[in-house]
Amino acid sequence: MASWFYIVPILGFLIFIHECGHFFAARMCGVKVEEFGMGLPPKLFGFVRSGTKYTINLIPFGGFVRVKGEDGDDMASDSMNAKSPGQRAFFLSAGIIMNVLFAVFLMTLVVGIKGMPHNEVFIAGVGPGSPAATAGWQVGDRIVSVNGQDVQTVQELVKDTRNEAGNQVQFVIERGGEFYESTLIPRKNPPEGEGRIGINLADPVIATVTVGEIAPGSDAAAAGLQSGDVLINANNRDVSNVFVLQTEMDRYAGTAMPLIYERNGEQFETTLQIPPHQNDQTPVLASGIEVLQQKPIFEKVPLIEVIPTGFKEAYRQTTLMVDGILEMFRNPGLLRQTAGPVGMAQLTHELVETTALPVWYTLASLTILLSLNLAFLNLLPIPALDGGRLLFVLVELIRGRRIAPEKEGLVHLVGFVVLIGLMFVIAFNDIRRIVGGDSFFG
Repeated sequence: MASWFYIVPILGFLIFIHECGHFFAARMCGVKVEEFGMGLPPKLFGFVRSGTKYTINLIPFGGFVRVKGEDGDDMASDSMNAKSPGQRAFFLSAGIIMNVLFAVFLMTLVVGIKGMPHNEVFIAGVGPGSPAATAGWQVGDRIVSVNGQDVQTVQELVKDTRNEAGNQVQFVIERGGEFYESTLIPRKNPPEGEGRIGINLADPVIATVTVGEIAPGSDAAAAGLQSGDVLINANNRDVSNVFVLQTEMDRYAGTAMPLIYERNGEQFETTLQIPPHQNDQTPVLASGIEVLQQKPIFEKVPLIEVIPTGFKEAYRQTTLMVDGILEMFRNPGLLRQTAGPVGMAQLTHELVETTALPVWYTLASLTILLSLNLAFLNLLPIPALDGGRLLFVLVELIRGRRIAPEKEGLVHLVGFVVLIGLMFVIAFNDIRRIVGGDSFFG
């Protein structure tokens, strides 16, 4: 159950550094900070230091920096209203800047410490009558490249097929160690619930797969497998993750599958009898392999390339995230993946429980993504958010005079009420999904 609560310190810290950006920007611009609040009112407790009130509030997901004259007509020299449009824009964007800088810093730190993992994209399901079915694609096939560009994540493949909808696309598919070229045309308007080429996807991390436990007297024991053996090749296919092994065992259900494994640095060949499909067991369990262990393979990054790689990866994640958000507006059915704090708790739990990556690495990656997400969402021109306030500064620059602060404050108040209402709706959907036993990923 602990994995459900990892999201609390993550969101709390990201909100804290966001508000620290506003706090220090206000001080740099000579604006009096009246209150630095973590959480949203009502207030639980607080203290005053150097004229600033620091508070901890009841609703844990949120935060704010209240500065002098922010929504009023106070024109004192230490008021926000007395500052130039440039200074106010700097104050409003400082939280966004802090979230972006922190994401880049953490990405660089993770790359420097651990290196880079790599994923492979596999077909987990093929829709009847879809372009993929017509092209002869099968469950377990690996998608190697699209129009000559290597594919490492599901998001990249989805983006490529959407951008090429209606056009011929050249794919390279790997099946059983053989590579095939395949051409198909992604659909512009796919049926509801199906993608543009009609497949479900999985992108497991590349890892070494080791046998944990073998049931005595099982088919796996008869094949000579022992605990600690590293599985190298199944059906002439490199076992780069558990998904590959499961796929090949599915193909060979009811027959014997050729298998290569390594023990004490020496490789051995054997055949593993795969029992027929059973409703209550996977072929892996049915064969007697009770536990499989995965150890992700990380590519070390040379010290001189750590910082450029950190920036590059942060940029790549940002573009994929923005593209995913925009896709939600184009495809309203994806809005079910919108999550508030409750949904994020479920997402964190499912990621930690299902990934082969170390827990700390998974949480660090999630923190990077959420920090970038927080920066992007705050940049949107929505009243009450930083982007909405920046929009008023832009309007001021265009029209040559400022909109009355009390009118701007009213707009932001209405926007805040709407956002709070939206948060409750999202929270209700998150709770309903959890109570219904549904996965965040559908």
